[in-house]
Amino acid sequence: MTTLTDLDLQGKRVLIRVDFNVPLSTDDDGARVVDDDTRIRAAIPTIQHVLTQGGTAILVSHLGRPKGTVNPDFSMQPVGRHLSLLTGHPVVIAPAVVGDDVREIVRSVGAGEILLLENVRFEEGETKNDPDLARQLAEMADVYVNDAFGTAHRAHASTEGAAHLIAEKAPGFLMQRELDTLGKLITNPDKPFVAIVGGAKVSDKIGIISQLLTKADHLLIGGAMAYTFLRAQGLTTGTSLVEEDRIDLARQLLDEAGDRIHLPSDHTCAAAFANDAPTEVARESIPDGQMGLDIGPETMAAYADVISGAQTIVWNGPMGVFEMSNFAKGTHAIAEAVVAATDSGAFSVVGGGDSVAAIVGAGMADRVSHVSTGGGAMLELLEGKELPGVKALGS
Repeated sequence: MTTLTDLDLQGKRVLIRVDFNVPLSTDDDGARVVDDDTRIRAAIPTIQHVLTQGGTAILVSHLGRPKGTVNPDFSMQPVGRHLSLLTGHPVVIAPAVVGDDVREIVRSVGAGEILLLENVRFEEGETKNDPDLARQLAEMADVYVNDAFGTAHRAHASTEGAAHLIAEKAPGFLMQRELDTLGKLITNPDKPFVAIVGGAKVSDKIGIISQLLTKADHLLIGGAMAYTFLRAQGLTTGTSLVEEDRIDLARQLLDEAGDRIHLPSDHTCAAAFANDAPTEVARESIPDGQMGLDIGPETMAAYADVISGAQTIVWNGPMGVFEMSNFAKGTHAIAEAVVAATDSGAFSVVGGGDSVAAIVGAGMADRVSHVSTGGGAMLELLEGKELPGVKALGS
């Protein structure tokens, strides 16, 4: 696959698919503003490279879920203003994604300038990978760059369709870093390799669990999915979330993995799904009328011990109901253990919304080896699936 530094960008218009799907709020003056600019900052190295090489940066992104209709609440205007502040460059913000007015603007911007198109999901054809929308996007540019790893698993007009229509193309620096880093986990992880998987449902993570079991020395299970595995072992789980139709599958995975799968030995429980509900710690089985909402202190210590011996770590998914502070202790404990192992020389990758939030919220994001920008894309890549947005860059 061609890299971005391989391309001659002088005097060329470069269509860059970025991931500017950032949270917005309203300030005291009633203006829409960016709340968290992490994703915008992540794309700046690629944008700056295009500009310094004499190219014109034409940026396209989605924001929220406007479902194919124009919705001012999801306009890219506040994002463009914020990008201008971060880069020190004026940003021309197009009033639409495609059309005659946009074509005129594209013709008017020159080398070293930034043009941000309006929210691509204002176009109904984006998520349908509409050939006409893809063609109109492709006609704007001489070069295509995809720097939006978080959407690379979607075959949309801006992520896949347009890429097929432009001969010169490459991943951006952010995308390249994700592919290189996650590729290391797939092909040649240093041993011992510890995988930590949490979340609500076994069905959501069956692909990554099966794939990781071909590589990992230890697989630590947390979150509500653990209760389906515990039921498969014949333990009682009270009123905890259990996927009844996945118990046989969980039993099969346990049989195949042997002692490589680690399950919680104790649980922080409550009678109600509420942060202020009285809690108790249950060992192994969960009493009737109680639901497991986090891993318990014994499990936190046992998991931290396994993590401390790792040379490679991948973590995706919380250990409990992370959004409630009383049931976030397990997730925080895992975050601390991963950071400690990284400090001791382990290579660590964290991905998935709550896992990333735990690392970021604890101020430790810069103390792990890599924080992935794509939850779903990361999962699919680690499952061994081919990502449409990546495949299109090599065609």
